[in-house]
Amino acid sequence: MASLGYSRPTLYRYLKTLKESGLLVSASSGAFTLGPRVVEMDYLLRKSDPLALHGAEHLERLVARYRCTALLARWYGAKILCIDSRNSAEKPVTSYPRGRPMPLGRGAIGRSVLAFLSRRQQLPVVRSLLDELAAVGFGHGEAEVLEALKRVRRAGVAVAFGEVTPGVVGIAAPLFDGGESPMGSFGLTISGSLVNGEAIDAISDDVRKAAADLSRTLTLSKGK
Repeated sequence: MASLGYSRPTLYRYLKTLKESGLLVSASSGAFTLGPRVVEMDYLLRKSDPLALHGAEHLERLVARYRCTALLARWYGAKILCIDSRNSAEKPVTSYPRGRPMPLGRGAIGRSVLAFLSRRQQLPVVRSLLDELAAVGFGHGEAEVLEALKRVRRAGVAVAFGEVTPGVVGIAAPLFDGGESPMGSFGLTISGSLVNGEAIDAISDDVRKAAADLSRTLTLSKGK
C-alpha cells in the first residue's frame, strides 16, 4: 500500500487475482511468495527459447573441453540474465546461476555486450557505469572506458579477472540474432589456477567461435 499507493480493497483484489492465477501463494504468516505458475512459465521458457534450445550443444562442447562453467545470458535494460549453464569443474564457482541478473559493468559477460552496442546505446550506459567500471580497473573517465571497449570489440571477446568472483577468470563473446546490437552473451568462467596466458587465448578462440556459430543459428531461426 505504501509503495504503490493503492487502497486496501484494491490491493486485496489484485492479490486475490494473482493467487487465483497461480502467480502468488500466501503463507501462514500472511506473507506472499511466488507461486507455481512461475515455475510452469519457466518450464515453457526452457522449451521454447531459441537461445536455450540452440545454445545447449555449445555449452556441452565447452564444458567437455575445459573444467569450467559455461553459460548463456540475455541482455535486458541495464542487466543481463543467465538463462542456462553447464559445468564440469569439480567445485564449480559461479556467482550467476540461471535466473540471477548480472550487472553490465562488472565481468566479461556484461562487458561483451556493452562493447558491441551502437554508440547511441553505449554512451548513456557507460556514463551511468563509470564508477563501477573504474572500481574494477577498466578505465577512469569516459574516454578511457570507451577506448577499452574498442579493444574488446576488436578482439571479439572480453576477458575479466576476478571481477565478479575472486580467483575466477571470465571470458565472453556477444550473441546476435540478426540485429545490429547483441541480444546476449556466451560466456565461460574458470578457476584462475587452471589457466595461463596461452590457455586464456585458446579458450577465447573457442568462446568467440562458439558465439559466432550460435549467432548464425539464432539469426537463421529468427528468419523462419
